[in-house]
Amino acid sequence: RSLEGLKTFSCLEELILDNNLLGNNLRLPRLPHLHTLTLNKNQITDLESLLDHLADVVPSLEYLSLLGNMACPNELVSKDKDEDDYQRYRYFVLHKLTTLKFLDTRKVTKWEREEALLRGAFMKVVKPM
Repeated sequence: RSLEGLKTFSCLEELILDNNLLGNNLRLPRLPHLHTLTLNKNQITDLESLLDHLADVVPSLEYLSLLGNMACPNELVSKDKDEDDYQRYRYFVLHKLTTLKFLDTRKVTKWEREEALLRGAFMKVVKPM
């Protein structure tokens, strides 16, 4: 549950933190070379806070996966979520993290990036209670 030791790995390029009970208090040190981060199946619900933090500390991020968290609205976490919910989430993430090439399991398309620029700011996913 703690990421304290990561600050000594400033040249880290890939980090897999799946299944670690990490929540909204997740704080990474500045990792300027990190290009791949997976946070699948944790307890993250506050998407905007996470994305703002990642934009600050991992400027080279190209691959991010948040599957299995409440912050990622899809069928893995809730039966009442559908593909439209997931697409809105993608636009919002791509609006916040403009360097991403892959989000979850899918490549970021040119069309998605354009839509994220136009509408991403309005696609904020509401944090569950």
